[in-house]
Amino acid sequence: MRYPASEKLEIIRTVEASHLPVKQTLTKIGIPSSTYCDWYARRVEGGIDALADRSPWPGSVWNRIPDDVREAFVECALDHEGLTPCELAVKCTDEKRYFISESSAYRLLKAEETTMKKDSTAQLGTTSQQR
Repeated sequence: MRYPASEKLEIIRTVEASHLPVKQTLTKIGIPSSTYCDWYARRVEGGIDALADRSPWPGSVWNRIPDDVREAFVECALDHEGLTPCELAVKCTDEKRYFISESSAYRLLKAEETTMKKDSTAQLGTTSQQR
């Protein structure tokens, strides 16, 4: 459950004012101690403004393969069409000095294949319409 900043501050003050130990007070309130510790640290560092709800999704994906590496991998795959995704991953890792797992190699090739099919279908559609 998400709490607004005002409720978080109220919970922090309740725990601080309680005569019971922190853990016991949090158990009665139903707040995990890790959550309370996070709220408390954020309040100490940035005041009540730091208690405002944060977006649960990161702004970027930490393990996304950069676009330039994707393009280089696809070029490598086009240069060596007879290789499997596993073999391509190893070859491109050796040549480009950037590790790509077999599963990532497969996904990149599958996405590229889908893109190429869409492009060729679109071109066929315009060709047949021109007739």
